[in-house]
Amino acid sequence: MDDLDLAIRKNRAENVTVSLTHRGVPVAHQEMELRQISHQFLFGCNWGESTLALANGELSGREKELAELRNERFLQLFNQATLPFYWARFEPQQGQPQTRRLLNLAHWYADHHCVVKGHPLCWHTLAPDWLLPMSNAEILKAQLDRVQREVADFAGLVDQWDGVNEAVIMPIFDRYPNGLTRICQDLGRIELIRAVFDAARTINPRATLLLNDFDVSPAYDILVEGCLAAGIHIDVIGIQSHMHQGYWGVERTRAVLEHFERFNLPIHFTENSILSGQLMPQEIVDLNDYQVSEWPSTPEGEQRQAQEVVLHYKTLLAHPAVQAITWWDLSDGGWLNAPAGLLRRDHSPKPAYQALLKLIKSDWWLSPARVTTDASGKIFFTGFRGGYELAVGTHKYPFSVQEKGKASIAISI
Repeated sequence: MDDLDLAIRKNRAENVTVSLTHRGVPVAHQEMELRQISHQFLFGCNWGESTLALANGELSGREKELAELRNERFLQLFNQATLPFYWARFEPQQGQPQTRRLLNLAHWYADHHCVVKGHPLCWHTLAPDWLLPMSNAEILKAQLDRVQREVADFAGLVDQWDGVNEAVIMPIFDRYPNGLTRICQDLGRIELIRAVFDAARTINPRATLLLNDFDVSPAYDILVEGCLAAGIHIDVIGIQSHMHQGYWGVERTRAVLEHFERFNLPIHFTENSILSGQLMPQEIVDLNDYQVSEWPSTPEGEQRQAQEVVLHYKTLLAHPAVQAITWWDLSDGGWLNAPAGLLRRDHSPKPAYQALLKLIKSDWWLSPARVTTDASGKIFFTGFRGGYELAVGTHKYPFSVQEKGKASIAISI
């Protein structure tokens, strides 16, 4: 077992004691089956357009079959889904949001036991053009009204949000005019973040709000520090790692983690991609500038991707501050048409998918086992934090292991 595996076991697994009683008397020498049923750690992925269409009854024939295959692959691997709330697409006409379509999608994921996250509440990219004729005060009101509407409409389904996305670049963004850059220039980053987070918490105090960014330079570090000093309650630091120009490697990933762990906040790696084809040229500054019609996955690239995916996930899981990893996209041909999927375009699994499945559902998962209580009615096991179930005959007794440290569970049967 290498250093990463040892750190993962140390930071994620618990020694568990389960005591079983019946009417207060220990249940001794009772045979039963122990199963793990969920992970506490969030292994996530972004939505698929085909899943959105399928959840709204818009597909048939071969397209429906492919969407169902994608969903099957998704659920085999992931327990978290990120949904699209890009404002310009969610509300292309002012006052006509796509609420029902996204609610149907959120219900589909929740019904399949996935934690659902919304992405994002505030972002300068894909801000609707209908904001442009407004004054800055009107834009701010529209933005905060939008935050409160979405948080209210999806409360209980979506209680985790990328609150403000890519704030570091927001006030200096100059690729095209947009309303959010204007109000960020007016208010400043910190006060805009405060306004958005306060608006969301007013509606749903239980919501988990992330500050999310691709910029892992000191500029983001300074922004987080400034927000905390200003009294803004950030629940999670979100970090994007789109590695279209090459895998970061263990040392850089660790350096990024060390940079942000000083805030003692949970860290989510919110957008992760590693290619299985030709890498994007290093001279590209904005990844969106690289537009190609054909960008195939290759056999050699798929083998490289599998090795790098395993190392990336192990590096992140080994760090105790990391609580979630979200892959972006599940299948090839998503953002930028890149071969970043764990599945090919036909949704067949690449080696990276198979390797990740082995990690999540085998190496980091307790295999079903027949166990027998001792003379005092206890069983002992070591497992990753998450949900478990004991089956005694036809009766099932679920329990969860959530806290770090030796876990003691009492079950009355």
